[in-house]
Amino acid sequence: MQRSIDLTLSIVASVVAFLLSWPFWRDFEFWPESHLAWWIYFAVGFVLAVYVFYVFIGSLHILFLHDTQNTTAANPADAASTTNRGARP
Repeated sequence: MQRSIDLTLSIVASVVAFLLSWPFWRDFEFWPESHLAWWIYFAVGFVLAVYVFYVFIGSLHILFLHDTQNTTAANPADAASTTNRGARP
């Protein structure tokens, strides 16, 4: 489930980046001679953007996991109290 959410967020972020880089916003100043080259450029860039966003989000998961582990290792009493929250005596 987490991977599909990460992939969806990556695709949405890449679509936003794609729309922000579209030449329409710059009055087509950067439109190349070959439209085929332009579409290849955007297709390859989109795939790379999805990959980069996906890896970045995965790195954030690891970073927050390590932070959580470091916090619980530094405060074992707090870790025990949060683990037993809601448990009946």
